[in-house]
Amino acid sequence: MEKCCFCEPPEEEIILANEFCLFLQQKNQDVLPGSGVIVPREHRETVFHMTQKEWEYSQELLFRAKDYIDEKFAPQGYNVGWNVGRVGGQEIFHAHMHIIPRYSDEPLAGKGIRFWLKQPRNKRGGSHIL
Repeated sequence: MEKCCFCEPPEEEIILANEFCLFLQQKNQDVLPGSGVIVPREHRETVFHMTQKEWEYSQELLFRAKDYIDEKFAPQGYNVGWNVGRVGGQEIFHAHMHIIPRYSDEPLAGKGIRFWLKQPRNKRGGSHIL
């Protein structure tokens, strides 16, 4: 396995932590400031590989991260979600929950996580029903 950037993140990127998970943010994030990820401390390839405790502690950290982001960045909304597999957009194969604050003055304000479901150009071709 390649070295995983979430298994040993730089200390300056760890914003919040609990027994099972970390909330990480990149320094100097200039697009959608306040964005970050919650990762389990143990390497899990996807959200479907996480333990019950990791799920529980992810939720606890999600609420703490929201409070932190609200206080520091004052967003008007959020997108929260997981990418799974290459086709699903996962680029780092260590489970991570994206927490993305959204702002009314950004160019793509109002485009939610279901945006691509609403695009006819994203419809699959051929027969895909099993």
